[in-house]
Amino acid sequence: MATKDTAADLAERSQVNYLLGLDTVPWYRKRSLRNLYFCLVPAALGVEMTSGYDGSVLNGLQAVQPWIDYFGHPQGAILGVMTAAFSIGAVLAVPFVPWTNDRFGRKVSIMVGSVILLIGVIIQTVSINIAMFVISRVILGMGIPFAISGASQLIVELAYPKERAVLTGLFNESWYVGAIIAAGVTLGTYNIPNNWSWRLPSVLQGAPSILQLIFIWWLPESPRWLVSKGRSEEAFEILVKYHAEGDRSSAFVAAEFAEIQETIKLEVESSKRKWVELLQTRGNRRRVLIAACVGLFSQWSGNGLVSYYLSKVLATVGITAKHDQNVINLGLMCWNFITGVTGSFMTKYMGRRTQYMSSYAAMTFFFVCWTIASAVYAQTFNHHAAGAVVAMIFLYYPAYNLMMPLTYIYVTEVFPFVTRAKGVAITQIFSRAGSAFNQFVNPIGLSNLGWKFYIVYDVWLACELTIIYLFYPETKGPTLEELSILFDGPAAKVAVVTRTTSPSATEMMDIESDDKGVGVVQYVEDITKANA
Repeated sequence: MATKDTAADLAERSQVNYLLGLDTVPWYRKRSLRNLYFCLVPAALGVEMTSGYDGSVLNGLQAVQPWIDYFGHPQGAILGVMTAAFSIGAVLAVPFVPWTNDRFGRKVSIMVGSVILLIGVIIQTVSINIAMFVISRVILGMGIPFAISGASQLIVELAYPKERAVLTGLFNESWYVGAIIAAGVTLGTYNIPNNWSWRLPSVLQGAPSILQLIFIWWLPESPRWLVSKGRSEEAFEILVKYHAEGDRSSAFVAAEFAEIQETIKLEVESSKRKWVELLQTRGNRRRVLIAACVGLFSQWSGNGLVSYYLSKVLATVGITAKHDQNVINLGLMCWNFITGVTGSFMTKYMGRRTQYMSSYAAMTFFFVCWTIASAVYAQTFNHHAAGAVVAMIFLYYPAYNLMMPLTYIYVTEVFPFVTRAKGVAITQIFSRAGSAFNQFVNPIGLSNLGWKFYIVYDVWLACELTIIYLFYPETKGPTLEELSILFDGPAAKVAVVTRTTSPSATEMMDIESDDKGVGVVQYVEDITKANA
């Protein structure tokens, strides 16, 4: 499956990476880039807050007595359906997401998702029965893939390359920001002696979507999307403003724009934009496998037990007090945020493959320890064993959070522009489908098997580690455009601006001269020779 080129080889030959290395000015000393990131945080990075809030608030509501009483003490399959409705809605919407992203742009996709989410929030807040509550959660789920897909691609395609991985990682970790807020809100409202104890946390779920709808107007569109729509002048100006602080003579922007423009031109010319294309080449089939695994593994690694059913997990080791469960939930979410942000910054220092392997090896180890401690408590009712279970949960999550920032970094790096929206959609489908399955099955498994249910995850985590070792390539280093060579070799539809073919900044001024070969690179000659 491997080609002769590695990520390190591509990065070494790349003129874009060479010029990027000459820039030693940090982002916070660049006015335009600073302003971009200021708006990017609430408009795009905060999108995952809604997912995190949803998971944590439903966790917290299971320890809120008025919510339990109002909906008739939901258990087992009923609780599973109420929880899984969010993911079911997401699966239903995902097939329409790539079309929206590619047809109308990343910003429109975020706005569509935000509006749908607000509709779901309103219905959930005023729910009068289980059916209405479930419907509201289906609608919430339908909004989230539009927002997440648009935001993840906008961040990757708009951010300065030096900050791209960290920003995309923080995007995924914003899940915990929402989770912390939800855990704090439910801790503060759980003892309100009326239905506002759960309606108030429900209504606050709309806050991230409101922020997105406000700040999205100050963000530019993805330059790569603009190029794909024939709006190259706009794309060039965006790159000049944010990647060169207005310097139209920037050699870096000249090389970056040439690579983007020529690569997208080649991709669009060779693609019919149909889903079947993802199965027609060996490289694309490998991409689909990776996208499916990234989505599925992010939900099937044991984290779903804690994300949605922490109170039930704690009950298996004798921690049944509602206050104690909510305090542990809040503390765990804060701990996850700290370790998640740390994991995001580790993307600057670790290779993608190394980060994945380290994460899943550690998760497997700690989950096995978690299982053993639970088994000991079940047999002896030893309070030290119960404490060990809580400790293992807190040790398991730094391992999980080492992987979590990579979800959208890796998928957006693996797929070229012309199929990137579909790649993110595949990850979303498998992530949400896996989550829906777990949300439905986990409460049943915990009720019927207790700690023995954890053994399933012990075995599956070992399987995940093996699959990652066999199929995940290293992608850190090259530009988004150059990475296609790792999967497609000399057949890749990509224009690589090498150290000897970089266009001058003067040549790049004539944006419309595609037929003259602006920024022309001799990909066929260079790459064929390199792979000979």
